[in-house]
Amino acid sequence: MEPVGVAGTESRKELTLNMGPQHPATHGVLRLTLDLDGEVVTGCTPHVGYLHRGIEKLAESRTWHGVMPLTDRLDYIASAGNNIGYCLAVERLFGIEVPDRAKYLRTIVFEMSRISSHLLWLATHALDIGAMTVFLYCFREREWLLDIFETICGARLTVSYPRIGGVLQDMEPAVLESLDAFTRMFPGKILEYETMIDKNRIWLDRTQGVGVISARDALRWGLTGPTLRGSGVMYDLRRDVPYDAYDRVDFDVPLGSNGDVYDRYRCRMEELRQSNRILRQCIAALPQGDILSANTPDLDIPLMGKKELVPEMSLGNASIAFGDVLPVAPKGEIYSAVEAPKGELGLYLMSDGSGNPCRMRVRSPSYVHAGALAKMCEGGFIADVIAVIGSIDIVMGECDR
Repeated sequence: MEPVGVAGTESRKELTLNMGPQHPATHGVLRLTLDLDGEVVTGCTPHVGYLHRGIEKLAESRTWHGVMPLTDRLDYIASAGNNIGYCLAVERLFGIEVPDRAKYLRTIVFEMSRISSHLLWLATHALDIGAMTVFLYCFREREWLLDIFETICGARLTVSYPRIGGVLQDMEPAVLESLDAFTRMFPGKILEYETMIDKNRIWLDRTQGVGVISARDALRWGLTGPTLRGSGVMYDLRRDVPYDAYDRVDFDVPLGSNGDVYDRYRCRMEELRQSNRILRQCIAALPQGDILSANTPDLDIPLMGKKELVPEMSLGNASIAFGDVLPVAPKGEIYSAVEAPKGELGLYLMSDGSGNPCRMRVRSPSYVHAGALAKMCEGGFIADVIAVIGSIDIVMGECDR
């Protein structure tokens, strides 16, 4: 407060505060410029780009199969979902039919990645608000799933298990038995998490009525996933535009009503149960058969490089000179989307008939949701900003790309 020279009158001066990009509660290198009136947030401006790696541009110089490791580095907390989203886009563009067993295996790893992602979200979200025990419990269950990923593909985080036309390799009976044991144990663990925080007075004070966004505003801001469903909007691509084996399993889509931090928390907690339900159905109904399509074209032939490096090459009976485009893939473009743990993950692909994507554009939910922080944080306290960031579950890997 600063006096202005007239008795009994005062002028108010707002404070501008930088939060991040090193702040641990921003869940990555996110910077927020907060305009404050005391402890009340009057304005919030997100700044992104600190983790930009040019993934979309890099895809143009890789073969269609070679793009797969790049998709792992988008939402690296749920890499299998990114892989499947990319594979589906390529398959729809090229007309590749995936065997039934591969569809079920993909659905299994997608829901495993969803549970793994939600467990990490709950662990960090609870820790941000002050509940440390939940953090430790969530990592205990997540470790089981990471061990299964390591068994089926050798990697725990960036898995690259799906393939264009199917999956890398089959799941052995021992792996399916371990996953089945997990699904039988997991509902009881979800109840443990809820027992600690669901009705906790401090948790309710920090989440109910905080970061409210109406259904209309959520749609206008382009929100998807649990962040949108927490506002009461029924939209889930697994149900509305099913892919892989989602049209063959039964599950419910949890909805909130108030659009606050608590409703977004409850949606994800119920999704843990629904993902577990989907896993049990897929394990029970897993068909026999191939795990890779027989009609997948050879997509590993790269576009010609620089003239001095590749002046001419021989391909069977044909001679390919520099500048020629190899007709290894159909020409066209497509937008394809999947229901990733954080929301709608969309990929726009263009093919010019060569061995490389002509253009790849990623529609990442974290980027859209980070922009909506401006709407959700205004009018709340500084401490509420931490709760709101946790409730939208962003990861900067896919936000910045």
